Amino acid sequence: MEEFAMELGDYLLTNNPQVSGVLVEIEEKAWERLEREGAPEGTTFKLGGPELHTVRAVRDQGREWSIRSGVDGLVILKTTKSAFTGYVKDKLTTLKPATDRIFGTQATVTWDYDAAASLDYAKLRGRIVAALLKEFAAHDSMSVQHTLFDMGKAALEAAPEITRIKLTMPNLHHLLADLGPFGQDNPNHIFVPIDEPHGYIEATIER
Repeated sequence: MEEFAMELGDYLLTNNPQVSGVLVEIEEKAWERLEREGAPEGTTFKLGGPELHTVRAVRDQGREWSIRSGVDGLVILKTTKSAFTGYVKDKLTTLKPATDRIFGTQATVTWDYDAAASLDYAKLRGRIVAALLKEFAAHDSMSVQHTLFDMGKAALEAAPEITRIKLTMPNLHHLLADLGPFGQDNPNHIFVPIDEPHGYIEATIER
């Protein structure tokens, strides 16, 4: 999709000298080819997830391309190795400290390439997303901020072709259900996902 964005932009600039610059934005759903009897099916696909692959390509006449790629709406969750303690509290604080909690988020990630020429964007995208997911799964999280930062570092290490990465990871809480009114205990078995309120955490990590 990065190559297509640049091809489309170059066409517009070449054929419209009165235009000083072009910006092309593309979103792509994450379709995956199905397999049948162990072999790829030539014409059948399934949607890999709700996330979108994104690209933002910018170029002025006579200058090089600036490419920002990413993924939007990446829903991920881990059921352990996540904590949140020692935070600032006041009279309005309702969140209880936790040393072992569910960590769920719907991440939006973008990254900037150092140069636009001669890159295998599809391969790089796969490498970056794999590094993000591997770090999320393995990380002993002291907070969303802690994990977000280390995920960004892992992506920069996995892809020297990128200069910076921005991650936005709202903390989508899953609270322990209170079964006390029913005379039952709930030893971390049943959780209730809630939409609001939640923290909206983001950061940009640069080399």
